[in-house]
Amino acid sequence: MRLPLLITLLLTALPAVGQELRIPPVDYPVLPASATSAAGFVPAGWRIEQQLSGDLNGDKRDDLVLVLRQQDPRNIVVHDGFGISPLDSNPRLLAIALATQDGYALAAQNHTLITRHEAPNLSDVFEDGAGVSIVRGTLRTTLFFFSNAGSWSTGSASFTFRWQDGAFALIGYDRSSLMRNSGQTEDLSINYSTRRVRHAEGSTDADRETVRWETLTSPRRWTLETVGDGSSFEPLADAEGG
Repeated sequence: MRLPLLITLLLTALPAVGQELRIPPVDYPVLPASATSAAGFVPAGWRIEQQLSGDLNGDKRDDLVLVLRQQDPRNIVVHDGFGISPLDSNPRLLAIALATQDGYALAAQNHTLITRHEAPNLSDVFEDGAGVSIVRGTLRTTLFFFSNAGSWSTGSASFTFRWQDGAFALIGYDRSSLMRNSGQTEDLSINYSTRRVRHAEGSTDADRETVRWETLTSPRRWTLETVGDGSSFEPLADAEGG
């Protein structure tokens, strides 16, 4: 059975030749519970990499979405091996704050969905991708995957979240992959609200694709907090352990 694209890319990450690549550990800050502006949520040593506004909870007020990135020079790793050097492994924080009468109240902060850049043969999943967007009242995060060695796979994965029951629930997952050597394509689209799953396989050399549908049988529900690392997320995982 072929491994999912994201797992394949991670398993083929190559260590630096001639030395062990040491990625410094990070202590993630706890963001303020409220602030009057975006700047109020930015901890010392971090910066705003992306900022969006839009209504996420249906109250007709613009909420705030921030992607924060640490600015610690110790996380910029220089090595003499294969791949990207220096490697900027500074991690990111996704922060969502809902509009209030006095400013914004923090609804969620997450540092796992946007994978930290730790492998020199893999692209930065956020920098080279579509990033974060607000689409019809939902929050969408898209990660891009490309390996310059160890795998022919390239592709992207999008996570769509909706604010409901006090959390950002995963309602949609879309993954596309391409084998650059063969031209084979695979697409997976899951609607967690309707429990419908679409699988499609094709080729860049042909107009036709093979499509099959299935229905999720697992009752498992995902949220921004339970998805974990977006690169290793198993979208069809069963209810075991959940």
